[in-house]
Amino acid sequence: MPPLPFDRRWLATLAVAAALSGAATLVGCRTIEDRAAPSNHRNWAPDMAVLPTAKVSGDRLLVKNVRYCKHLGPGEYVVDHEDRSYDLRRVRGVDFVNMPFGPVPALAHTMVSFEFAPTPPRKDPEYLSVSVEVRKEVGEEKFNPALGLAQQYEIMYVVADERDLLYRQAVVNDGPVYLYRTTASPEASRELLVDMLQRATDLAENPEFYHLLTNNCTTNIFDHVNAIRPNRLMFDAGVLLPGLSGEKAYKEGLLVTSGSSFEELQAKSLINTRARMAANDPTADFSQAIRR
Repeated sequence: MPPLPFDRRWLATLAVAAALSGAATLVGCRTIEDRAAPSNHRNWAPDMAVLPTAKVSGDRLLVKNVRYCKHLGPGEYVVDHEDRSYDLRRVRGVDFVNMPFGPVPALAHTMVSFEFAPTPPRKDPEYLSVSVEVRKEVGEEKFNPALGLAQQYEIMYVVADERDLLYRQAVVNDGPVYLYRTTASPEASRELLVDMLQRATDLAENPEFYHLLTNNCTTNIFDHVNAIRPNRLMFDAGVLLPGLSGEKAYKEGLLVTSGSSFEELQAKSLINTRARMAANDPTADFSQAIRR
């Protein structure tokens, strides 16, 4: 592995993140337990209780347990799941989502959302989102970084309706959400989707611990990209600190830029205002509205 190219900004961020982790140890949501092995059998939070699986038969994709939480307010939601079938020949592309959080902008959650060409009589594209997350138990509403370093969480792939994940963060939680179009071809997007869903299916049989630095939202996306395109991405601070991943993707030519600087592209990619407008318009298609 090549050396990590940290500059002063990244080193300062790491120092702050380390301090936050230390503080989290003192005010943790629960004490650290001795967990010898990961498990799929715990008292899961309702929105984390059902694991998705997928099966590919030729060009047909069947995804079981696609989640659609109808969010009513912070921490308030109605959970629903359904099985969905897709034609993999209709995969057109994939968008990269970055959601900064907390007092350190370099800390963030990342995810991807896949676009399918519309199936007549539908006129608008369909979207399927995949988010690698901590699988929280009842009482673990707030993520604790210290527990994320100590094998105290399992990891899961949330396969969900796009409105579930993006509406929750942009509107209900009022946190910044950046939606970037990637340069991935339809073929690469299809390969990435199948690879991610295969891992989601594997986790339903073989659970794993989440780890804040080595097995998280961004490291898994990194691994999937390199699985379908070997050595496409270099491991660096943009992977270790997910809040920097958008800029990393920009520099590595993974984002559609239309000639914009990263700062200009980032400003255009912030969907919060559009998401709130769509939330107040019952006739609006959420996925189309946030991309206008």
